[in-house]
Amino acid sequence: MKLENLAPAAGATKTSKRLGRGQGSGKGGTATRGTKGAQARAGYEHKIGFEGGQMPIQRRLPKFGFKNPTRVEYRAINLKAIENLAAGLGVSELGVEDFKAAGLAGKNDLVKVLAVGEISAALTITADAFSKTAVTKIEAAGGKAVVSE
Repeated sequence: MKLENLAPAAGATKTSKRLGRGQGSGKGGTATRGTKGAQARAGYEHKIGFEGGQMPIQRRLPKFGFKNPTRVEYRAINLKAIENLAAGLGVSELGVEDFKAAGLAGKNDLVKVLAVGEISAALTITADAFSKTAVTKIEAAGGKAVVSE
């Protein structure tokens, strides 16, 4: 392979239409802009969302919904994932940092433990929040659910 042999892949490049370069080109005269009006003139810019005087879509459609600015989002971690992690690490206490280190939560995530799956080992689990069922299952297995602050 030599430098002079390099070429773009077939169909990768396109030559642009040369508009308004005389009548012989077939694109002379109005240069495909039609006749008269602002859109035919040089320097024409339309407003964002302008639809030629028709009622724009952002005004035709109704507003709906609500974004709660004080919403607290948690990363959900299930009991079966916690049991697998505890068995893999061979520990009886797990905290938020252990979940982050294992990749179950991001570094800025708040962690909530949910009750999907069963837990058989007596574990002390520290998290930002727990579901009621998760607390029941953890305590039934002889463990403790500790809410971190």
